[in-house]
Amino acid sequence: MNFHEERFPPNLSFGSIGGPERRTEIVTLANGFEERNTPWAHSRRRYDAGVGMRSLDDVETLIAFFEARRGQLYGFRWKDWSDYKSCLPNDTPAYTDQVIGIGDGVKTNWQLTKTYASGGHEYVRPITKPVAGTVRVGIGGDEQQEAVHYQVDLTTGIVTFATPPDIGAEITAGFEFDVPVRFDTDRIQTSVASFKAGDVPSVPVVEVRV
Repeated sequence: MNFHEERFPPNLSFGSIGGPERRTEIVTLANGFEERNTPWAHSRRRYDAGVGMRSLDDVETLIAFFEARRGQLYGFRWKDWSDYKSCLPNDTPAYTDQVIGIGDGVKTNWQLTKTYASGGHEYVRPITKPVAGTVRVGIGGDEQQEAVHYQVDLTTGIVTFATPPDIGAEITAGFEFDVPVRFDTDRIQTSVASFKAGDVPSVPVVEVRV
């Protein structure tokens, strides 16, 4: 996988626009009813990195990051300031934030996830790029100690326990996370004159599956 575990400068992603994208196939029947289906199990996020540019120094930083990733070739981490915690934006992640599984007495590996719920329906999103030092994990309401009771793979979001959680034990976690993305263009066009006039470059960024 062509991916660099490097985060796009957070000060440049702050203020960017973007969010989740879904793909829905809609067929209108002869009677006017619709049939709707989606080939995607998970949403895909898109952003515009250019919106966060505030100075020519920012543009220089962007170009350096772009060149180091070889354009679209290598993916990287992106901080989505509107959605980067297991909890509400103004709260601090706690080990009880998200239920990531139920112990069966055998399984030791569990994927970090975040659940989005509304009106009795929910979507469970796999979290593959947790932020180092922010992950907290609990079993059956008791917080566990990292490096003693469990390990976290920061490149996949998989939590591995030293011993399998007991049957029926609720496994919970809290964390901050990044989105795995790549540039969605192989060129960046900038102009000193246009930038001073407030015309910032458009730099599309799209989520990748890892």
